Amino acid sequence: MSGFDSNPFVDPVDVNPFQDASVTQATSGMTETVGEFNPFSENHSTTTIPISAAASQPAVLQTSVEQSIQATATAAQANLIKQQEELEKKAAELERKEQELQNRTIGRALNAENNWPPLPKFLPVNPCFYQDFEEEIPEEYRRICKRMYYLWMFHSATLFLNVLACLAYFTADSQYGVDFGLSILWFILFTPVAFICWYRPVYKAFRSDSSFSFFFFFFVFFFQVAVYIIQTVGIPKWGNSGWISSISMIGSNLPVAVVMMVVAGFFTVNATLAIILLKMVHSKYRRTGASFTKAQLEFSQGVLTNRTFQTAATSAATSAAQGAFQGN
Repeated sequence: MSGFDSNPFVDPVDVNPFQDASVTQATSGMTETVGEFNPFSENHSTTTIPISAAASQPAVLQTSVEQSIQATATAAQANLIKQQEELEKKAAELERKEQELQNRTIGRALNAENNWPPLPKFLPVNPCFYQDFEEEIPEEYRRICKRMYYLWMFHSATLFLNVLACLAYFTADSQYGVDFGLSILWFILFTPVAFICWYRPVYKAFRSDSSFSFFFFFFVFFFQVAVYIIQTVGIPKWGNSGWISSISMIGSNLPVAVVMMVVAGFFTVNATLAIILLKMVHSKYRRTGASFTKAQLEFSQGVLTNRTFQTAATSAATSAAQGAFQGN
């Protein structure tokens, strides 16, 4: 009856379920591994990083940003150095050109006596121009300037040979006497005109870097090229022994046709050389810094400072004023 004497509402043994050895071991193991689990890690490493160690590391600026800033500064400094070197080169070039121009001016003043054309001293006619490539023309333009001079000489020789060819043309057929007469006129007229109108302007342009002289040369020499082409074609009764005139004489007089063909070949060479030299002069002109505005300025200054123009303008103004007073 001892079992019936116990109180069913009283726990006979005070047992703490959390003090069980298996429970204590399980909970202690969980507390050790909970902090070590990283759900974002791929290999689920059990290595832990202490919070105090991670928090003690200072923030560091990435080196790529510093390198990009340094590279930009270095590039900017190199660009400034390059620009400074270019400016120094341009300044040295301008100074050299100015010194050469001064030397040429001094040399021209010392040798003021004209030396072209080289005429004998016993003649009553004196030279009209002064010409010296080594003294007046800069070195970079000297070669092309001499070639223009040689072209003028070849031009003059061709016109002289054209007179002889047209003379043979006239002797073979008397109806072509007009060609012979015109050939003499072209030789007498175009030889000095070519020298004055397109050779001397290009010589002055290279000598003094004159924009106005360059533009005047281009304007005149363009027509000279057109004349060379017409002379090469050789239209009958135009005073030129060109290809059409020479080919027309093959059937009637072969020797005369051969002479005329030689002159036609000279005209062809003239036209070809003129086109080549025109392009070469234009390429040199673009490097000189010349412009149409500078040409206008040079023309206006040259006209306004010319004594003949000033005298004519003064006379015209005086005459106009006198006429106005007399009218009143």
